[in-house]
Amino acid sequence: MSSLLSYYQEDLIEVGCDEVGRGCLAGPVVAAAVILPRDYTHSLLNDSKKVTERIRLILEEDIKKNALAYSVGIVSVLEIDEINVLNASFLAMHRAIDKLHLKPEFILVDGNRFNRYNNLPHQCIIKGDSKYLNIAAASILAKTYRDNYMVSLDHEFPYYDWKNNKGYPTKKHREGILQYGVSSHHRVSFKLTPDINQLSIKF
Repeated sequence: MSSLLSYYQEDLIEVGCDEVGRGCLAGPVVAAAVILPRDYTHSLLNDSKKVTERIRLILEEDIKKNALAYSVGIVSVLEIDEINVLNASFLAMHRAIDKLHLKPEFILVDGNRFNRYNNLPHQCIIKGDSKYLNIAAASILAKTYRDNYMVSLDHEFPYYDWKNNKGYPTKKHREGILQYGVSSHHRVSFKLTPDINQLSIKF
């Protein structure tokens, strides 16, 4: 039995939201929104960062099978560079909620800040993805979607080792930027390397 809580309040249809990719140098910010049945539980469900890839894939399948509604929202690299990554994370969550076929009445958000959505009540929960099942479920779906996307990009841009780092600032990723320049999937508003001003966009 999971030690995570099922919901924050009892009266309204509650959706859990979380995003991934804010700390990456490349790729989109991805958020998920998940509405779970009140009695849903899974002994392995937790913050996506606390479980292995194998467990995430098991959880992804179970969440999609049992959720009352779920969706994913994406904010592109160009949008991130234009509106900044914090606003991009809010926008990604809004887009995920937009796509739900079951309309929520209360939003539970991982983190400490959120831009109000359609005047719906919301509650921010610090480390919410390790406290509430619906936020944890959102973290799993956002993570698996984004990881799959970055692995697919790796086939076209193998220089950055995205299949392993998923766009995060690893040594191998930064070395790839220094050697090959930045790609169209890099966030040019980020400090990609200490010598970013000397780099050119090559493809």
